[in-house]
Amino acid sequence: MGDRLEGKVIPEHIAMILDGNGRWAKKRGLPRVMGHKAGCEAVERIVRVCADLGVKYLTVYGFSTENWKRSSEEVGALMDLFRVYLKKLLKVAREENCRCLMIGDKTRFAPDIIAGIDELTEETRQNSGMTFIIAINYGGRDELRRAVEKIVNETKRRDSDSFSAVTEQMISNSLDTAGIPDPDLLIRTSGELRVSNFLLWQIAYSEIYVTETLWPDFDKKALEDAVLSYNTRDRRFGGRKV
Repeated sequence: MGDRLEGKVIPEHIAMILDGNGRWAKKRGLPRVMGHKAGCEAVERIVRVCADLGVKYLTVYGFSTENWKRSSEEVGALMDLFRVYLKKLLKVAREENCRCLMIGDKTRFAPDIIAGIDELTEETRQNSGMTFIIAINYGGRDELRRAVEKIVNETKRRDSDSFSAVTEQMISNSLDTAGIPDPDLLIRTSGELRVSNFLLWQIAYSEIYVTETLWPDFDKKALEDAVLSYNTRDRRFGGRKV
């Protein structure tokens, strides 16, 4: 751990909205795909930094359900990057002893990408270090829709028409993130002030940190800045300070 964070509380779970790849490329006169490539390299870098800091869970927003609306050329380029970086992430996960999970609906991806996702999650299943979670073809509303569908189907399976026993815990257990603690800190890069359909249920009491830094430029110092800001927050979870 760096000297800047000596004695500071490290969030157990950090979630990140990785924004600004396109603007990073535009500033340099490069095609958008080069921004996405630089963004993938930043993911590798931050996984190592978070593992070194002792973060237990890191969740990144890799590809949303809305991202399919982008041009076919950009979506195709992103799919090619997934193919390359799934293999690179497997290498990083082995070196850092990370367990990798995917959240979202993977069924829309090509069979080889699905196979790559399955290989990454299976090969790292027994790793005991940080859990690294990638949200791809993910949207918070879609996740909640699928959770409700799961609860309804389970109720039908039990031949019951009663929903009176639905609890928050039941909903949490039906989400993609079942068994994973909610994020303590949500970081958004590139200065945008919105959550973009990311972990809508889970971030109910997350501390939010927004930085103007574009995602490909996000580094160890930028992460430390976010953690230092987190340490200034008074987390009361709706309760009154005594």
